[in-house]
Amino acid sequence: MVSHDFSRQLRGYGLTTAHIFYRRPDHPWLLQSYVWQEYDLCPHFPQLNRFLGFWREKLEGALHSVTVAHSRLIKPAEIKSVDGVFQLH
Repeated sequence: MVSHDFSRQLRGYGLTTAHIFYRRPDHPWLLQSYVWQEYDLCPHFPQLNRFLGFWREKLEGALHSVTVAHSRLIKPAEIKSVDGVFQLH
């Protein structure tokens, strides 16, 4: 049986990492960070947007900033043409 994460990668999902800075509810001047990671679709990021919506509705810490990195782990093979054959003695 194929894993759920692998089947998602075959459908175009890539590993998305979000570094979230938020303000502490008890000390709003203090920023704290949280790292979120999940397989998601670029460029709309439905999973990340769903998580951030949950954060805004249910959690007390106000969001300050979100930095997103995304990488497709399964990619087409890179093929480079060779112009000649070189022999090394």
